Amino acid sequence: MVRGMGLILVAVWSLAPFAWLLITSVKPTPELTQLPPLLPSAATGAHYLAVFTGHPFLRIIANSAVVAAASTLLALAIGATAAFALARLRVRHAPLILVAVLAVSMFPPIATVSPLFLAINAVGLRDTLMALIVTYTTFALPLAIWLLTNFFRQVPVEIYLAARVDGCSAFQAFTRVILPLSAPGLIAAALLVFIFCWNEFLYALSFTSSPAARTIPVGIALFPGLHVVPWGEIAAASIVVTLPLVVLAFAFQRRIIEGLTAGAVKG
Repeated sequence: MVRGMGLILVAVWSLAPFAWLLITSVKPTPELTQLPPLLPSAATGAHYLAVFTGHPFLRIIANSAVVAAASTLLALAIGATAAFALARLRVRHAPLILVAVLAVSMFPPIATVSPLFLAINAVGLRDTLMALIVTYTTFALPLAIWLLTNFFRQVPVEIYLAARVDGCSAFQAFTRVILPLSAPGLIAAALLVFIFCWNEFLYALSFTSSPAARTIPVGIALFPGLHVVPWGEIAAASIVVTLPLVVLAFAFQRRIIEGLTAGAVKG
C-alpha cells in the first residue's frame, strides 16, 4: 500500500509539468495569467494554429530532426566500433582509454562553447546544420561508448570466439553476430543520444543565427515578442516537440530497460 502510494506520488510529480503545459496550450489568452481557473473555460486550438502560421516552426522541426538523426547515427556507428574494440579486442590500456573518453563529458558546455565557436567560424560552418552535427556527435560519443562497452562485455565471449573459429574476421563477427545480439543496448544508447541532440540549447543558440539552421529549443526561446510573452504558443510548441520523444520512449521502453540493465545478464 505504501509502495503504491509512493509510486502514485512520483508519477503525479513527474507528469505535473506536462499536464500544466497541456492545459496552458489550450487556454484562451485572457486566462493564461489567471488562477483560478486551473482548467480552461473553453479549450482553444488558437495557440497551436499560431505556432504553425506565425513562426517557421516546420522548418525548425525539420532542422532538429536532421541534426538529431544524423548525430545519433554517427555517434552509434563510431561509438559501437570503439566500444567493441575496448570490450573484446586486445587494446592496450583499454580502461585508461575509456576513462579518457568519459573525461570529455566532464567539461561543462559553457567552457567549450567559445573555442568551438571560433573553430567553427574559422572553417566556415557557422549557421549550418553541419556545425551542430559535428558538435553533438563529439559530445554524445562518450555516452554511447560507455553504454555500449558495458553492454558488449555482457555478451558471452564464447559467441564471439565461435564466430572467429567459423572463419569470421573480427569486423565480421562484430557486424554479423555481436551487433544483432546487442539491439537493446543500441536502442537505449540511440534514444539517449537522440534526446540529448533534440533538446540541446547552448550550442544551437551560439552556432546558429537564422531559421535556416535554427533548432527547436532556440526557436521556442525566440518566440517572445518585444512587449508580450506568448505563453500559450510556447506551451503549444513544447507539447508538439515533446510528443515524438514520448512516443519513442513508450515504443521502445522494453528494449531501453534491457539495454540499461545489461549488467544483470549472465554470461
